[in-house]
Amino acid sequence: MKIRIGVSTSRGDSDVSSIGALADDIEELGFDSIWLPEVLTQPVVDPLVALAWIGGHNPRLKLGTTALLPGRNPLRLAKQVATADALTEGRLLLTLVPGLAQSPERDAVGVATGRGAVIDELLPVLRELWSGKTVGHDGPSASFPATELWPLPVQQPFDVWLGGMAHAALVRCGRLGDGWLPALVTPEEVASGHRVILEAAEEAGRTISPEHFGVSVVYSGAPLDDRVVATLSVRSRGRDPRALVPVGFSELRERLESFIAVGFSKFVVRPISPSKGWRHELENLAAAVGDLQT
Repeated sequence: MKIRIGVSTSRGDSDVSSIGALADDIEELGFDSIWLPEVLTQPVVDPLVALAWIGGHNPRLKLGTTALLPGRNPLRLAKQVATADALTEGRLLLTLVPGLAQSPERDAVGVATGRGAVIDELLPVLRELWSGKTVGHDGPSASFPATELWPLPVQQPFDVWLGGMAHAALVRCGRLGDGWLPALVTPEEVASGHRVILEAAEEAGRTISPEHFGVSVVYSGAPLDDRVVATLSVRSRGRDPRALVPVGFSELRERLESFIAVGFSKFVVRPISPSKGWRHELENLAAAVGDLQT
């Protein structure tokens, strides 16, 4: 099992001028990938545009994002993703998510309900496009105009991971996904979710690589204050975020080791706030968990 660790920027990171240096530091210190979140209502860059730029700036680092699918035109998204993967010579990593259920992000996406159903409908269309098929004739793409995508992704097939912890999201991942990347979860929860996904995949006549199970892990350098707890509670499914967020590098390492022990091998780690700057944060992070990579 290949253990890989990527680093995600924090929501609210808005220093566009330093993004190239950040990518170089992540690569220099031995991490696998840089991840940029897609959040429409906070000061973050557009991830696909920024990752394409980073890919030209840094020729080795893998480039990941958790991208919103609801509210997007699937033909446009297919072309953006394929172009980014082609320009970066096959380094793009994509996890599709339905987006937060709460305002204002829900309102910005423009799909108030049924976001999971949007993924059910559109992911098969995206797969047809990325594989080079002409859509618009039959199957899941019958309602779309006859279209053949160009350029195609370098990665063939182009893998799409999904997130989520709801039972419907787990079954969807088994039926449609190539991997799973949940967040704000415990090792016990991901072990249980893993079983549901594999059962759903088997029922659908599919297999998912055992290497394609990971966790997005947010960590903090200090105990969570009330403001951070309130922010994370929106996404913690009724649990106390203090039980889900490792505090300090020792706790982060222990949490990653617990995930590895239940069969998970790909991680995206994100500091709530790199309080002393990104270079300092990355050096400490590499010293604490870098040797877990294989």
